[in-house]
Amino acid sequence: MSEPALGERARTARRSLCLGLARLALVSCGGAGGGGAGSPGASHPLVGGPAPAFELRAVSGGAAESLQAHAGKVVIVDFWATWCEPCKQSFPAYQRLLSELGSELVIIGVSQDDDAKSIPGFVAETGAKFPIVWDDGKSVAKAYDPPTMPTAFVIDKSGIARFVHVGYRAGDETVLAEEARSLMH
Repeated sequence: MSEPALGERARTARRSLCLGLARLALVSCGGAGGGGAGSPGASHPLVGGPAPAFELRAVSGGAAESLQAHAGKVVIVDFWATWCEPCKQSFPAYQRLLSELGSELVIIGVSQDDDAKSIPGFVAETGAKFPIVWDDGKSVAKAYDPPTMPTAFVIDKSGIARFVHVGYRAGDETVLAEEARSLMH
């Protein structure tokens, strides 16, 4: 193997080790700072099992969104609400993540609002271009059981929930990007 290839492998291994240690520190501290990547949601009961199937109509009036429609891709299912302040920060970060990782990643925002009236304004304000659905009756939330808003479930190409992120803080998208990349191979 060439010197540059070995150097890149070492950097990748070092970054993975650092991310793992950071996650461990967050879990040990009870997710200090209100949650985020690697917080207690990492031990969520869905991790390692099939993500619950769902089909919800897109708020924009488009086709229904479902995990099945995106089979073979990495999917982030993000539970959020218009009243959630961290959600206002996460949506632009998720949009940048999609731009960075391209068509191998899908993000579906699942609104937990009591009514759909304020969803289009929130989406416009945050610049989200990914699919947004409204979980009227919260049946999908019951199946996923997000502990707070936002909570993001990272699902691999075969439909298995691999990671759960409870809450959102600036920088969490870096960890989400690393996890999504690890599932794209």
